Amino acid sequence: MIALRRADARGHFDFGWLDTRHTFSFAEYYDPNQMGFRTLRVINEDRVQPGRGFPTHGHRDMEIVSYVLEGALQHRDNLGTGSVIRPGEIQRMSAGTGVTHSEFNASASELVHFLQIWIVPDRPGREPSYEQKTIPDPDKRGTLRLIAGPRASASVVTLHQDVRLYSVLLEREQEVVHELRPERHAWVQVARGAVTLDGQPLWHGDGAAVSAQPSLRLIGVELAEVLVFDLA
Repeated sequence: MIALRRADARGHFDFGWLDTRHTFSFAEYYDPNQMGFRTLRVINEDRVQPGRGFPTHGHRDMEIVSYVLEGALQHRDNLGTGSVIRPGEIQRMSAGTGVTHSEFNASASELVHFLQIWIVPDRPGREPSYEQKTIPDPDKRGTLRLIAGPRASASVVTLHQDVRLYSVLLEREQEVVHELRPERHAWVQVARGAVTLDGQPLWHGDGAAVSAQPSLRLIGVELAEVLVFDLA
């Protein structure tokens, strides 16, 4: 079964400095039918204007993944981490017992466009931690690259949850298939471009929940970047 979540059905707010779209309920956007999928709680697509950003704020007991599509996102936190996240990189912050951080577009001219993803951890009260790694584009071209997952899963960064997050870059008519074990589910999110999922067209910003299927088949309609979450 595939349940589509179209881009134009998402929560949308334009604050001038921030244009944000929420796949699931978040902040001012609330839909009791869209509270997440399995342990995937948040997918926000944010565009932040030059010189603006999110001031210091707190989180706890959440796995937070930032995935930049355009521009550069400056990160600072109370763990002593200061970094800039660019396209081709992934950042994972485990908020655990509590962390404060800020995210800022330090460019004077360029927009920053990124996805922020929240995953409910396997248990509360973990020690806060942080990872940031580079994923070369060739590693994602035409193949599902495991970019985040449990320890010992050979993922690029570690998640404290039974979730495996893959990224793939697809050319037109290029195809990948992801096998799903009987007890597993998937969420597909199109970060850019267009694909078909088992024959159903998906465009930029579209998502889809997949359950009770042995596999999912993605084919590029145009140059596309797709995230696939394999979930318990």
